[in-house]
Amino acid sequence: MRAIKYVTAFVACLTFSAAANAEEQGEKKPFNAKLVVAIAVDQFSADLFSEYRSSFTGGLKRLSSGAVFPSGYQSHAATETCPGHATIMTGVHAGRAGIIANNWINLKVKRDDKTIYCAEDERIEGTSFGSITAEVQGEYIESAWHLLVPTLGERLKKISPASRNVAVSGKDRGALMMGGREVDAIYWWKGKGFATLNGQSIAPAIGALNNEIAAKIEKSRAPYAIPARCEARNRNIVVSEKQSVGDYAFQRPEGASRIFRASPDFDGVTVDAALALVQSMKLGQGEATDVLSLSLSATDYIGHAFGTGGLEMCIQMSELDRNLGILFSALDEQNIDYIAMLTSDHGGHDLPERLQEQGLPHAERIDPDLNANYIGAQIRESLALPGDEPLLHADSPFGDYYISLSLDEETKATVKAEAVKLLTSHRQVHSVLDSADLAAMPMPQGPVEEWTMAERARASFHPDRSGDFIVLLNKAVTPIAHGGPGYVATHGSPWEYDRRVPMLFWHKGITHFEQPHSVKTVDIAPTLAAFVGVDIPADETDGRCLDIDSGAGNSCQN
Repeated sequence: MRAIKYVTAFVACLTFSAAANAEEQGEKKPFNAKLVVAIAVDQFSADLFSEYRSSFTGGLKRLSSGAVFPSGYQSHAATETCPGHATIMTGVHAGRAGIIANNWINLKVKRDDKTIYCAEDERIEGTSFGSITAEVQGEYIESAWHLLVPTLGERLKKISPASRNVAVSGKDRGALMMGGREVDAIYWWKGKGFATLNGQSIAPAIGALNNEIAAKIEKSRAPYAIPARCEARNRNIVVSEKQSVGDYAFQRPEGASRIFRASPDFDGVTVDAALALVQSMKLGQGEATDVLSLSLSATDYIGHAFGTGGLEMCIQMSELDRNLGILFSALDEQNIDYIAMLTSDHGGHDLPERLQEQGLPHAERIDPDLNANYIGAQIRESLALPGDEPLLHADSPFGDYYISLSLDEETKATVKAEAVKLLTSHRQVHSVLDSADLAAMPMPQGPVEEWTMAERARASFHPDRSGDFIVLLNKAVTPIAHGGPGYVATHGSPWEYDRRVPMLFWHKGITHFEQPHSVKTVDIAPTLAAFVGVDIPADETDGRCLDIDSGAGNSCQN
């Protein structure tokens, strides 16, 4: 036995010496991790990261000690949840992924409602589009069918079938766009607990968690303590006669589970769900590398309900930092070798009523008559067209507009010309882009912050799903005509406050550095892939690998 110990020690010494000599000679040190933890914080803009960075003491502080890219970009124009999540783990622009927006119109679909939700499979008979903001979501079947390209987790599984691809989110579209079609476990919040794909059973670990949530979600909750740094933001802002924001600390009366999502507690249970799967599935503890995609949605719901500049968001930033700290501490306790990445699906804009008091007097809400129905009715009257069928279809005042298929080609061209004329003359419209022009454009290159509006729209464009033309609003126009409960501020524009997001990478032993120049979220998948030894062919990605080793090594040449 003693001889074996001596031989083992001698071999170990030789191995250590060889590794040391290799480093001295400048040879590449391999990178790897047993678990990829890809985190998307919904509506966590680069502006929020910058504003609160000095106050982080938990998980965000850890991430900030790694490789920091403060000027990441969701490079496309349609800065919404589904397109943004679709870029993160695929490495392709939203349009190439087939995810042009949260919702789009398909006038050829057989069902009466022609609106398509990005995370549904409308081919299933009996389904219908449902409000994606309703507590109990619509009568659709959740699916990643619309996602046209593989995710990193799917690529890993193809190389090594033992690899597990897991996704957890506060929203179905967050989980589905990051996990993809081939997943080993996938969960999202639905109603008062976590749900999974149609026809699949809930794992015991998630079922137990759902029972715990059900036992407390209807109970009252005391207000959060207000951190000293948040006191200056504790100020009431009147939005309308029935709505004000800015001085709410997330107290919850008994039976008010409906407001649970727009509170920091929501991220807490989402982290709990992720950790339940890590433990029950032993993620990061097998022979192959596993992927855990985690999308935290509370920041987005809080941003919509209260804006990004008040007390509510200040408390949320503190709690987000704490919840991420809980996640990382739990992974550390299990001795899991993981690489963590954090970014966002889009930024966000504060409500105009507060912005007007904070040096942006031209911030305003959208004209309620700036919409497809009103514009279409004006055109029908001016052209004396018979009938009452809508001439124009759109899911929102901005973005993709579709012209009725019932029109002959000549009338369709006339309606389009009239619509473009009316829209471009509106003082709140920045530009109207023709789909034919976008289809003819190559995918933009060069510094992403210098892209034209057309180039930004090109990154969101898909020829089979995008509208006949695309409407982009002016800066600081909030596309909510009348703010109300749960919806006073939003995102979705091609402007920097919605496009720019942080990109943070951390692995044990990584040397901190900060790269302030622009990068793109489509760079994330190639970066993580190289770190864990997955090759993504150059023609299958719109991004590039970012070297997150600040020394002589190169994580992109793994």
